[in-house]
Amino acid sequence: MTLRGRLTAAFLAVVLGPVLLGALFVAATAHSVDRTRSAERLAVAAATVRTSVDALCQQLRAAADAVALTAGDRAGAAGQVVSRGLAAAVVVSDMGGRITYSTPGAPPTPWQECAGTAPAAGPVRALTVRVGLRDRAGTTLGAVTAAQPVDPAFVARLAAVTGVAVTLLDDDVGSARVTHTTEAQEVRDAVLAAAGTLDGEQVTETVDGRYVRRIGPSSGQPLPLVLSVPSDQPPGLHTVLVGAVVLAALLAVLAAWRLARVTTRPLVELAAAVDRVADGDLSARVPVRTRDELGRLAGAFNRMTRETGSYVAALTSSRDQLRGHLAVLGDTLASTHDLQRILRVILNSAIAATGARAGALLLVDPGGVLVARCTDGLDGRWPGDGGPTTLRVPVGSGVVGAVAATGVPQRGRMDPADVPPGEPRCRTYVAVPFAAPGGPGGPGPAEGSGPVASGDDAPTVELPAGVVAVVGRAAGDPAPPAAALGVLALYDRLGTDEFDDDDVVTLRTFASHAAVAVENVRMHEEAQRLSLTDPLTGLWNYRYLRESIRREVERASRFGRMLSVLALDLDRFKDVNDTYGHAAGDTVLAEFARRVRGEIREVDLAFRQGGEEFVLLLPETDARGAAIVAERLGAAIRDTSIAVDAHGGSPVPVRVTVSIGIAVYPDHAGTGQEVLDAADDALYAAKAAGRDTYRLSSRCTPAVRELPVPAGAVSPADGLPRAGRAVAPARPEAGATVGEAPSPAAPAATCADAAPAEAGSADGQLGTALTGPDVARAGPGPGRPTAAGGASSGPHPPRQSRGR
Repeated sequence: MTLRGRLTAAFLAVVLGPVLLGALFVAATAHSVDRTRSAERLAVAAATVRTSVDALCQQLRAAADAVALTAGDRAGAAGQVVSRGLAAAVVVSDMGGRITYSTPGAPPTPWQECAGTAPAAGPVRALTVRVGLRDRAGTTLGAVTAAQPVDPAFVARLAAVTGVAVTLLDDDVGSARVTHTTEAQEVRDAVLAAAGTLDGEQVTETVDGRYVRRIGPSSGQPLPLVLSVPSDQPPGLHTVLVGAVVLAALLAVLAAWRLARVTTRPLVELAAAVDRVADGDLSARVPVRTRDELGRLAGAFNRMTRETGSYVAALTSSRDQLRGHLAVLGDTLASTHDLQRILRVILNSAIAATGARAGALLLVDPGGVLVARCTDGLDGRWPGDGGPTTLRVPVGSGVVGAVAATGVPQRGRMDPADVPPGEPRCRTYVAVPFAAPGGPGGPGPAEGSGPVASGDDAPTVELPAGVVAVVGRAAGDPAPPAAALGVLALYDRLGTDEFDDDDVVTLRTFASHAAVAVENVRMHEEAQRLSLTDPLTGLWNYRYLRESIRREVERASRFGRMLSVLALDLDRFKDVNDTYGHAAGDTVLAEFARRVRGEIREVDLAFRQGGEEFVLLLPETDARGAAIVAERLGAAIRDTSIAVDAHGGSPVPVRVTVSIGIAVYPDHAGTGQEVLDAADDALYAAKAAGRDTYRLSSRCTPAVRELPVPAGAVSPADGLPRAGRAVAPARPEAGATVGEAPSPAAPAATCADAAPAEAGSADGQLGTALTGPDVARAGPGPGRPTAAGGASSGPHPPRQSRGR
C-alpha cells in the first residue's frame, strides 16, 4: 500500500471510528434503557399479581374460617358466604374426605390450593383454601374448603390491574399449553416460545421486541403465569443510525482523498531524492514548497546531503585507520603470546582510535590490586613533585578501582585537584572494564549497550580514613574477588572537551581484545603447566625431567658447579595397592609428594618419573649435601604413618619407607642421562641393601683437571666429595678428594679415590648445619654466596615452591 493509501485509510479510521462507535453506543444505550424499563414494568406487574392472588387467598381463608366456626347451621353460613361474594363455593367434608355439604354452582376441578407450590394436574379451574373443622373439645371433625374460580375474567382482571399481558399456563411444565391469556394472537406463539426458555423468574426478549417474564407457582401465588410487555424503543432507530454512518463515510472518503494528495506530493519528491542519495548521488536536492513541517524536512534534507559529502571523506579516512589498527592487533594476537607486546599494541590502538593524550592498561593481581602493565603519556601527570614508578590502584578505590569492582564503564570530567590517590591528573577520562570471555563483567551480546557511569555517578562509597569500598559491601568486609581481569583507562581526549558514548563503544572493542589476549596467555601458561606436571602429585612429570636435567647439567657445567640427582622409590608399594586398593595407593603417593616438597628448597626440582618412582634435582649440591637430604627424606617418610581409606572403610595408618640412590654431576657422570642412570644404579644398590636407606653411586667420570679455587674449611673425613673446598686428605695414600685445591702440577682426584658413603655415615655437626631446606648445600664458588643456595644465572625453569 502506498503512503497515500495509508494516509487515506488512517483518516477514515480516525473519522469513521468515532462515528461508528457513537452509533453503536447509541443503539446499545437505547436497547439497554428499553430493557431496563421493561424489566422494571414486569417486576412491578409480578408484585401486583402476587398481591392480588394473595388478597384473594386471604378472602377465601376468611370465608372458610367463618363457616368452620359456625357451630349450628353450617349450610346457612356457607350460603351467606357465597351470597356475599366471599367465595364462589363452599364444600364441607368429613374425616374420610366424603363431602357432607356443598353449595350449588361449585367450579369444576382441578382446584389449586393457595398454600401449595406443586402445579395441579391439568389446567387450574379454581383457587381454594382448606381449613380444619373441629368441635368444642378440639377434635377434628373434617374440613371446610372455600373456592374461587380461575377463568378468563380472572385473568383479564389481573391484566387490567398490572397493565401487562397475562397468560395462565396449563401447568408449569407444558408451557405451550395455555389455559387463559390476554396476549394478541400474532405475538402469542413468540411469547410462549420465549417463556419456555426461562428458568425461574427471569426476563427475556422475543424476536419482535417484547419482553417476557414467568412467575409462579410459589407459596402465596400457586398459578403458573407469563407476563409480557411491548418494547418502548422507537421504530426505525437502527435504520436512522445506519444512514448516518453511511453519509459520514462518504464525506470522510472525499476529505481523506484530498488531504492525502496534498500531503504526499512533497513526500514523493523527498522519496525520489532519497533514492538518488542511496545510489550515491549526494547532489540530490528537494524543492522547498511550503514553510510547514514538510518544508522544514525538505530543507533539513538538503543541508544533510551537503554535510554528508564532507563527512564521507573523514569517515573513510577514520575507517582505514581503524582497520589498520585492528589488522596490527589481529596479527599480534595471532603471532605471539608475549602479553606485554599485545597490551602495548592494544593501548596504542585505543589511544589512536579515540584521540586520547594518555592511557593505561591495568590488570588485577592476586592481591586484589590493579597494576598498570602498560602505560603511555602518564609522565608529568602525577600529583606532587614525583610520581609512582607503577600505577597501582586497589579494586574498589577511585575511578579505575570502581570500574573493576562494579564492571560499569565510567566517563566524565575531573578537577585535577580532586584526583583520587594513586591515579594520574586529568581533566577528562574514560575507563572500561574487561573480563574473561563469557565471564561476569565481560561484554554482552550488544557490545557497548550497557550503562555508563558519568562524572559524579561513580558507583563507589568514600569511607573514613581514606578507605573506599564498592557500594553494597560493608567497610570492614574483605574485598571480594574482582570479576574483571582489568581496566582500560584513557585520559584527556584531543580536540574535544569530553569522551562520549561512541568512545566507550570503541574502548569496549579494544577491551574485549585485551580480555581475549590475557585469557589466551593464561590458558597457554596453564596448558604448558599441565603438560609438564603430574596430575596426582602436582610434581613435574618425566617429560619435564628430561628437559630440566639437560638444562641443569649445562648450567652446572657452565659455572663449574655440582648437581646432585636423587632417585627415590617407595618400598613395597605394590603391597599397599594389593592390600588397601589403588585409591589408597594414590593417597600414599600424594602424601609422599607433599612431604618431599616440604623437605627441599625452592630451587630444587621434584619429579614423578612414573608409578612410585621419583627424582630430585638439587642444583649446587654436592654428595655430602645430597646425603643429608636423603637422610631427612627417609626420616620424613618413615617416622609418620599415612592414613588411607581401606576399600572405603575407616582410615587405616600405613607405614611406608623409601629407598634413595644418589649421583652427582660431574663426579659420577658427564651427561644428564648418565647421571640419571647412575642415580638409578645407586637406587638398586639401596634396594639390595635392605631398603629404607640410600646409596651413593659408585660410577666414575674420566679424570679432569679442575681450576684452582680458594681454599675453604676442611671437610670431615667421611669420604664424600665436596664442591669448591680444600679438604685435608682423609687417607694420605689415596690423595686429595674432589674439590681439593691441587698444586698446579698435581692432577685432580677422581671418584674412584673415595669410598662410597653408607647410609647414616654423615657427620653429625655438618648434618645439623644443613638440615634446613633453604640452606646452601654446596661450598663457596666463584660469584655465589655461601649462606643461601639457589642463586644461579641464566634462564630459570618454573620452580616448585614449598607446599605446592
